[in-house]
Amino acid sequence: MRTGRIDFKDPRFEQDILLTSVRGYRAYPLPDRDREARLAERGVDVDHSRVYRGVQKFTPPLEVAFRKGQKRPVSMRWRMDETTIKIQGPWKSLDRAVNQEGQTLDVRLTVHRDQKTARRFFKKAIGPHSLPEKVTIDKGGANTAALDALQEETGAAIEVSQINHLNNRVEQDHRTVKRIIRPMRGFHTFRSTRVTLPGIELLHRIKKGPMQMTGGRVLSAAEPFYSLAASFRPEISELV
Repeated sequence: MRTGRIDFKDPRFEQDILLTSVRGYRAYPLPDRDREARLAERGVDVDHSRVYRGVQKFTPPLEVAFRKGQKRPVSMRWRMDETTIKIQGPWKSLDRAVNQEGQTLDVRLTVHRDQKTARRFFKKAIGPHSLPEKVTIDKGGANTAALDALQEETGAAIEVSQINHLNNRVEQDHRTVKRIIRPMRGFHTFRSTRVTLPGIELLHRIKKGPMQMTGGRVLSAAEPFYSLAASFRPEISELV
């Protein structure tokens, strides 16, 4: 007797369903089991743990592919701020930077916040974007010391601003990302968080507006994800 439900292991459906589920995991503010229940209501049997494994497996190569294909010009004025993420009880530091148009430059999760980790964040952000002319930061000493050290190392002159209202844009950006994270009720391990968060940030970057990718065509919010995922689709069977 036919039940009308989709067999997730059917190769005709497994890849598309898993990709759609992985994207939903990172794009919408829902607890894992609620996502699973919504798919079940539509006749799709997929366990949330399988989707989670998909997120862990495909986020790193998707992020690399996105960075390589990203063609949006980056302004030389940055807004950098830190927020906190709860991981199995303790709170960890999440550094985030956007440009003056609100486009995400980089994110970095750290256990401790000090000059050393702040410097690593700035060097990581500078890598694909080059040195900024001006950086707006909070009044914490770690960021100031890190930028001073960076200027001494590179010989570049970077204007440092600590005017609070100028960082409103990045603080608002924190709230958008945390809206996705909140229903998850905290992360379980630092290692898994370092993989999951970039995936959430990737979808957030795409949703901010049309993105010029390789080839010059303007893609919709969903297209870049599926375009990036296309090169990894043959490996999805490993999760079934």
